[in-house]
Amino acid sequence: MNRIDQLFAKKSNILNVYFTAGYPNLDDTLRIAKSLEDAGADILEIGMPFSDPVADGPTIQESSQAALDNGMSIEKLFDQLADLRKEVSIPVLLMGYINPVLQYGIDRFCESCERVGVDGVIVPDLPMQEYLDTYASTFKEKGIHNIFLISPNTSEQRIREIDEQSGGFIYVVSSSSITGAKSGIQDGQVAYYERIQSMNLDTPRLIGFGISDKETFNNACKYANGAIIGSAFIKQLKSDASDASIRNFVKNIKG
Repeated sequence: MNRIDQLFAKKSNILNVYFTAGYPNLDDTLRIAKSLEDAGADILEIGMPFSDPVADGPTIQESSQAALDNGMSIEKLFDQLADLRKEVSIPVLLMGYINPVLQYGIDRFCESCERVGVDGVIVPDLPMQEYLDTYASTFKEKGIHNIFLISPNTSEQRIREIDEQSGGFIYVVSSSSITGAKSGIQDGQVAYYERIQSMNLDTPRLIGFGISDKETFNNACKYANGAIIGSAFIKQLKSDASDASIRNFVKNIKG
């Protein structure tokens, strides 16, 4: 069974932490991953830097460009993750955009994910139908979940389709905007969360975008299986990327 499925079968209030591979320094990727697990994170979401990250706000865009400037690439990332499963036992996702994945090669990408122990991927600009028609069999053969996103603008019919086709979890985007820490739950979000909750979907859900602290994490957990923190953690890494600061960051979120 995929590690993501194992986790959701036994745990709630799941904390998924995003960080950009190769940031703040090129060789920080595996160290940060291990530090996050040691600190109590439940899932790691490792960003594959791209020059045009359309769904990301300024904080993650900046980290992505810095990582590219450091020399990070998908090739380099898989080299860094060669010993991932000697250091990390929790589920690991790769998040990125379809263009560099296609350049690397879908079959090769899935094979590399399987080899190093990646459990799933998030590719926001990969249309669901294209995935199903062209790539789903390869992902499933390698045991890799492709995580779909929904937003306040996603129709109920589309959400039902995504639920039917999903593995792992559904990424519930909290607002129709780019990533970035926001203060508290915004107007209309509770109604949106309650609408999704009332649909009784089969697939677990994590809420992302705007989750930045203990309060927003706990609020999200009322309406889903957990939440995803990205920009707030990237800001922490920019300020202080030490193992001690990572422990304190996760402790302050989870309590």
